[in-house]
Amino acid sequence: MVTGEKMKNNKGFTIIEILVVLVILGILGSLIVPKLLDKPDEARITKTKLDIRAIESALKIYKLENSIYPTTEQGLEALITQTGIEPVPVNFKKGGYLDGGVPKDPWGGTYIYRSPGENDRDYEIISYGADRKEGGEGVNADIKSFEITQ
Repeated sequence: MVTGEKMKNNKGFTIIEILVVLVILGILGSLIVPKLLDKPDEARITKTKLDIRAIESALKIYKLENSIYPTTEQGLEALITQTGIEPVPVNFKKGGYLDGGVPKDPWGGTYIYRSPGENDRDYEIISYGADRKEGGEGVNADIKSFEITQ
């Protein structure tokens, strides 16, 4: 019979098979998507740490040439242009110490610079993280130069 042959050659999917595939895709999506969404935040945190390391390198060269770190009042701008604020650097490097100026952190905030820092540190460089407020957890946590491990 012709009808029996038609049924044997029917190669479509049943609704159950389609639902099983959708459930599997949903489960995979719920496991993978959160991991992908965390990657931009991880990248921003890594970029912040790299910026802080670059600023620290510039500060060390500044100190080698001028025997002091810029003060809190002079700020990180003292790495770009020679300041007139005391103590005025005596051997300021032509072109400054940071290429491209003082960077903003990846969330658009400014890096906090203090010299001297707390607990007898020569300086501190801090990013307040995504919320741009002191404190916080996760992506909102402060990133501090003295807490970054090598």
